[in-house]
Amino acid sequence: MLGRRVLVAALATAFVVAGCDQTPSKAEILKKAEGVKTKADLEKALGKPTEVDKVGPVEKWTYAASDGSVTYIIVADQVTLEATGGTSKK
Repeated sequence: MLGRRVLVAALATAFVVAGCDQTPSKAEILKKAEGVKTKADLEKALGKPTEVDKVGPVEKWTYAASDGSVTYIIVADQVTLEATGGTSKK
């Protein structure tokens, strides 16, 4: 009987953990970062980006979303542009 309880508890925990690890949608990412102006604010709102490309003072931060991606262009520490990409093929 104890083994069955442990199994049920383990399965319940697995479902809770799996539910917490979902990739946000593009809309959720955009909402979380609404109004950010600096690179530090963006990282505070969204965490580390999935991908970073840098050319001189220009950085492109891309965040993976469940329905594509969101990219922010940063110039000299200022967030200047945001764009969304199509559905992710992952």
